[in-house]
Amino acid sequence: MSETIKKPRIGIIGTGAIGGFYGLMLARAGYDVHFLLRSEFSAVSQNGLRLDSQVHGVLTLDNVQAYSSAADMPACDWVLVGAKTTGNNGVAPAIIQAAAPNAKVLMLQNGLAVEDELRALLPDSLHLLGGLCFICVHRTGPGQIAHQAFGAVNIGYHSGPAADAAASLAIVEEGAALFHAAGIESVAMDNLDKARWQKLVWNVPYNGLSVLLNASTTPLMADPNSRELIQGLMAEVVQGAQACGHVLPDGYAEQLFKVTGHMPDYRPSMHHDFSEKRPLELEAIYAKPLAAALAAGCDMPKIRALYHALAFIDRGNR
Repeated sequence: MSETIKKPRIGIIGTGAIGGFYGLMLARAGYDVHFLLRSEFSAVSQNGLRLDSQVHGVLTLDNVQAYSSAADMPACDWVLVGAKTTGNNGVAPAIIQAAAPNAKVLMLQNGLAVEDELRALLPDSLHLLGGLCFICVHRTGPGQIAHQAFGAVNIGYHSGPAADAAASLAIVEEGAALFHAAGIESVAMDNLDKARWQKLVWNVPYNGLSVLLNASTTPLMADPNSRELIQGLMAEVVQGAQACGHVLPDGYAEQLFKVTGHMPDYRPSMHHDFSEKRPLELEAIYAKPLAAALAAGCDMPKIRALYHALAFIDRGNR
């Protein structure tokens, strides 16, 4: 008689657009998924989650296993963190309460070195990983998510009790397999820092300029001046990555620029944060990469100017 392999239990910390999308997809794939919510707890408990996707169609998850406190969640083998980096101060206690012994914690967040500060706040027994989400998704209401395009998650190992590189890669591949089972492309990365710099090639120009110029991707790509600025910002990210020891693939920035020109019109997450008067993720996406590159002898003046302008706007907006 063959032994039935038990699927891991998954906890979602931060059920916004990112946490809601991936949690819903994993739950529909048959995983035991538990969602931590704050302001939308009542709405999701009563009405479930709804995904209006241009890729997968309209999907719903009724009878959501929703919680308003991490202390009430069962012990989870995988903990996926979809909260914004600006809310990371309260993330560690929630992870500790929701995580099973030796659990894997996957940070689905933008920016550089988002795991570093969190590591010191977590037990050494927990594995900490980073996930880079290449997706066009946003909330349209409580428990309601709109998905325009893409969805891939690149995963890398940050730190934890893995004995060696082979053991950490096996854990990363286990995480990628979760997403594959849910019909989501996922790549196991052998260098998390490099993967985060690669994601910054897109996040730095489009997130910041969407706020500074009050524009979504289609008008940004249609105007010659903004196109030139985007390419200049991308080039600086590539240079900063190289200074920090991460040589990005040839033509990587050019490919992202081309793909963005052909994708549906999209307002990046920072534009939604600005519109809803939430703090902008400036530390993770701008301040930390600027500091890391400068420490390696590389200044990024266009990115620095964008960062200062966004900081001014952010203070006034809140």
